Amino acid sequence: MTTVVEKTRTQDLKARTHETHDALDQRIMANQPFATRENYVRFLLAQYRFLRDADALYDNPELARLFPDLAERRRYDSIAADLRDLDRPLPELREAPISSTLDVASAMGWLYVVEGSKLGAAILYKLAGKLGLDEHCGARHLAGHPDGRARHWRAFTAALDGLQLDEAAEQRVTAGAVAAFACMNSHLDQVYA
Repeated sequence: MTTVVEKTRTQDLKARTHETHDALDQRIMANQPFATRENYVRFLLAQYRFLRDADALYDNPELARLFPDLAERRRYDSIAADLRDLDRPLPELREAPISSTLDVASAMGWLYVVEGSKLGAAILYKLAGKLGLDEHCGARHLAGHPDGRARHWRAFTAALDGLQLDEAAEQRVTAGAVAAFACMNSHLDQVYA
């Protein structure tokens, strides 16, 4: 007898966005963000723009009901402090592409990308250390959660995977994730133009 194991929503979302995610990771690393502090600042500016765009997620009342620890997951203030540590002014930004009223399924896709970036940040945090940066200066937004990155991610994915969504909502989750990856690519275009 063969047992069929169904994928979780998170596993399915990872599979559907793998190519986009992998291309973004390769693009970021191709720009050698940890070769020099100046390179790091350029990366930081793109990250700042992205986290600023995603910041409205943390004010979404529907998401807050689904993810009780949503407020503590916010990183916008941390990355703003990182830029100030490096004596860089905060960039003036256009209106964010999302608002706190974004439909919850699309917002979950965005949140999947933002929260998922914290896992990859473990490696980036170590590389930032070679530039003399850490959770106290210049790399706060890359630092792990006090409970640990993996535990924090598992708590998020358990909540995400436990939600009941219809097919249209599932498609909006994927579209939200793809939009988030595209948004970060757009910010890389700006800083590396």
